Amino acid sequence: MPTDNKQLVTDLFARIKDGNLDAFTALFADDATWLMPGKPERFPSAGSYDKHRFRRVLERMHERTGSPLNIWIKSMIAEGDRVAVECESQADLKNGRKYRQLYHMAIECRDGKVANVREYLDTQHSYDVWYAE
Repeated sequence: MPTDNKQLVTDLFARIKDGNLDAFTALFADDATWLMPGKPERFPSAGSYDKHRFRRVLERMHERTGSPLNIWIKSMIAEGDRVAVECESQADLKNGRKYRQLYHMAIECRDGKVANVREYLDTQHSYDVWYAE
């Protein structure tokens, strides 16, 4: 298990990209949360997830794309137990839609595990790609 918080976060995104969701889930503290802010009535993914529910979000994404999310870190700053990450992702859905997302994530680490993630993204783009009819 990484002891450096930047390495922990780097490993977290590598597990999303390689689709190893068992290893992804193992990087989280038992009481970890992943928050996607937004209004649930306008963006169905908005809300707080425990590590198992967020893993299911990634599984559903994989089902709709046929492959793991291609995500990469653009920049990262760490101070104490907090890591700020700027990243991008892309995926092509089986229905022909293209997901091209930009994120900022505020991540809190505790004892070598991810304790809290707050994911900020373009919710309109996510809605248009994943939910719009």
